[in-house]
Amino acid sequence: MADTEEKKKGKPAGPEARAPETPPAKAATPAAESSGQPAPAGAPAPSAPKTAKKAKARKEEPAPEPVKENLSLDPNDVEKPKIIKAKGSKNVHSGVAHVLSTFNNTIVTITDLNGNVIGWSSAGKVGFKGSRKSTAYAAQMVAQDASRQAMGHGLKEVEVLVRGPGAGRESAVRALQAIGLDLTVIRDVTPVPHNGCRPPKQRRV
Repeated sequence: MADTEEKKKGKPAGPEARAPETPPAKAATPAAESSGQPAPAGAPAPSAPKTAKKAKARKEEPAPEPVKENLSLDPNDVEKPKIIKAKGSKNVHSGVAHVLSTFNNTIVTITDLNGNVIGWSSAGKVGFKGSRKSTAYAAQMVAQDASRQAMGHGLKEVEVLVRGPGAGRESAVRALQAIGLDLTVIRDVTPVPHNGCRPPKQRRV
């Protein structure tokens, strides 16, 4: 009886009794494989070799070339005006273009024969700042902008009145002609003082 009780208390010997599982061996590292020696059990696996530094995603972009000023007033080089007739536009066939050219700015105002303004522009309105407002190229752009507005009212021919000693006198007149307006008269109306105001002193350069 004692032998049978001891057998019941003990673990049954058979297929149910399994041996303790051994942990799987860690994969050998690339360095160990190359040398032929197994890697130590506790050593961490080395990381993959770092790749070369990535090339710059964006290459240095070349600086944009400065915009060259188009000083040619050939009718083929001048941009064709995009004329959009606004609501309530007047049908004005002929008008007067007043060109005010000073040492610092150029202003072009186009009116009908009664003096009502149908288009105007200045160097600041076109986008020039500082000393660039007094250039001949600025005067050309001003004349084109003012004439586009006036041609939206049906303007075909103008009488040009030039006033002031600025550098944009001739450029503004040529731009009016190149854009497609017929110039009937070009007149200089610069006022001449009879010993009036004292002029500014001369610059010492």
